[in-house]
Amino acid sequence: MNKNAHSHGTGYVTLTTGDVFEGTIYGAPLLTSGEVVFHTGMTGYQEVMTDPSFAGQIVTFTYPLIGNYGVNELDNEAHKPALAGMIVGDLCEKPSHFRSRYSLAEVAEKHSFPILAGIDTRTITKLVRDLGNIYGVISDRPLSVEEVQAFRAKRKAEPVVASVSCEQPVHFPGKREHIVLIDLGAKQSIITELLAMGCRVTAVPYNTTYAEIKALQPDGLVLSNGPGDPMEMLPYLAEWKKAVEQYPTLGICLGHQVLALMYGAKTERLPYGHRGSNHPVKELATGKVYLTSQNHGYVVKEDSLDKNNLAITYRNVNDGTVEGIRHHYLPMMSVQFHPEAHPGPSDTSHIFTSFIQSLQSMGAKHYA
Repeated sequence: MNKNAHSHGTGYVTLTTGDVFEGTIYGAPLLTSGEVVFHTGMTGYQEVMTDPSFAGQIVTFTYPLIGNYGVNELDNEAHKPALAGMIVGDLCEKPSHFRSRYSLAEVAEKHSFPILAGIDTRTITKLVRDLGNIYGVISDRPLSVEEVQAFRAKRKAEPVVASVSCEQPVHFPGKREHIVLIDLGAKQSIITELLAMGCRVTAVPYNTTYAEIKALQPDGLVLSNGPGDPMEMLPYLAEWKKAVEQYPTLGICLGHQVLALMYGAKTERLPYGHRGSNHPVKELATGKVYLTSQNHGYVVKEDSLDKNNLAITYRNVNDGTVEGIRHHYLPMMSVQFHPEAHPGPSDTSHIFTSFIQSLQSMGAKHYA
């Protein structure tokens, strides 16, 4: 890795609103485009950088100083970043932390994505909050709105999940329950959490059939997080539903949304999404409020839920949106937030414990 990463001079981000922001550009390539979103966490830029759910997006960090504790070898959520680029206020080029191995600029250089620094991130965040769906292009010159729209029109038609799901089944050894994880762009932390509980995990591609899942003889299923519009997953719901009706199932983030779609619900785009590590959700059964890590741009529409089959379990305190559901008759539950909480907080790690207990009550007792 280049240990002497340096800036490539002046760079620009041009938005579909016509706004242009000038800063200093690091990393490579110098030309990239994507939906512009914002992340409110004070820490966790390494996890965000490598989270497959950010595939194709330009992430604006609201916290003013990014990169100060460097990048280590332990906290990656995938082998390489899937985001399109980063926009930051102040980029630290000389990080200080005992686990740090590289600066953020060095990682951007290695993995070929740009970081645009010295930007008024507050103004970009307010634009996204006020106007919602904004697309942008990072380049070495200001662009016209027409040029930005042309980049947007070139985006691939295939589901973005296809670019981040595993291509072949991947096996992780364990001595207890066997979990098949349908990989829609799964964070490594979900697998790590299951392995820490002793589970054996097999991650499978998003287009795996029910017959292929059944042949693996799972004790339970996990539908993972992932990027993109959940409606892009409609062609795969019928196969997944066959498996969901046979095995205890946990859905996380995108996995939560597609489980709702399986049972007739609808999803909709949020005005500007929930991305950060301090989002409060209320557990309806107890009234308890948890702080959660979140990263999603779509939600399940509450008025579309089939109340005869599905119950709401968690609700977002800030905007009232659906944050969790469970099936009345099947051992199926899902959450919109991230119980693996990487980066934190770890308030909702009990979700995994409840899931494993549901497997044991359904006949996997011989592992207990």
